[in-house]
Amino acid sequence: MELHDVWFVLIAVLWIGYFFLEGFDFGVGILTKLLARDRTEKRVLINTIGPVWDGNEVWLLTAAGATFAAFPEWYATLFSGFYLPLLIILVCLIVRGVGFEYRAKRPEEHWQRNWETAIFWTSLIPAFLWGVAFGNIVRGVKIDEHFDYVGDFWDLLNPYALLGGLVTLTLFTFHGTVFVGLKTVGGIRERARKLALRLGLATAVLALIFLLWTQAESGDGKSLVALVVAVVALVAALVAVNVGREGWAFMLSGLTIVAAVAMLFLTLFPNVMPSSLNDDWSLTVSNASSSPYTLKIMTWCAGIATPIVLLYQSWTYWVFRKRIGTQHIAADVAH
Repeated sequence: MELHDVWFVLIAVLWIGYFFLEGFDFGVGILTKLLARDRTEKRVLINTIGPVWDGNEVWLLTAAGATFAAFPEWYATLFSGFYLPLLIILVCLIVRGVGFEYRAKRPEEHWQRNWETAIFWTSLIPAFLWGVAFGNIVRGVKIDEHFDYVGDFWDLLNPYALLGGLVTLTLFTFHGTVFVGLKTVGGIRERARKLALRLGLATAVLALIFLLWTQAESGDGKSLVALVVAVVALVAALVAVNVGREGWAFMLSGLTIVAAVAMLFLTLFPNVMPSSLNDDWSLTVSNASSSPYTLKIMTWCAGIATPIVLLYQSWTYWVFRKRIGTQHIAADVAH
């Protein structure tokens, strides 16, 4: 296997890790409007991801940085062609981080309510737009012979990509609901279980249509296996939710995300960004990659840094593994 193939796999792993981790905290942000009944419960939901949300975003920074270094042509075409949606995502992530940090800085109700609204929308919008972006990457976009994107913003809003956005939105919200059931006690936990069952059914329908569409257009035997794993894992997650096994449900909803994103990358390879105008103008792992020497240096750096990142992030999750509820919120910070 060539180094550019290895780095395609590594970038796929980084995106899978990002969607697995950031997926549930996007979901929790959305649930601040859908699940919480009062300000104390909103505080409980925010506290479930408070210690980990910024660490989850490390995966996005690493994925973008690895793409820039390993596949500069891919990075240039992707970030110039998808400039507006990626800018919207970036602004949302900035405002979302500020919302988590600033919501409790002042006691006024309107101050906290405004930041809660910001957290909701800046969780929902990226959850949808990431699906739109990856839907377009897999489907192919208008790339010319110079590897430049020559379409416009409205070309990105096609039915396949919009369906992809709905899938990531519902799947991340379901993943977040299962996480809330795993991390809370009391009434929030019970309502999260009931909501997860309803969300899971809607997610299953949308995901099945999207994945079958993907398989029909560009799939092969490997992607079909990933499709089956995703569907079976989602159904098993619903069963686990129904019997109150939140730990299993969370791992299975996470496996659904892993298998679904893996399927997209399997259908993409060896392309990294197909051209819908001419197959010969598609960006591939070979014509979009950096030099072998650059990839070799990157491989050594990744081999040293990756275990450290995994260790400290795993330690964070272990330290903050306990369930929380409204009884754990002090009266002076509940509102």
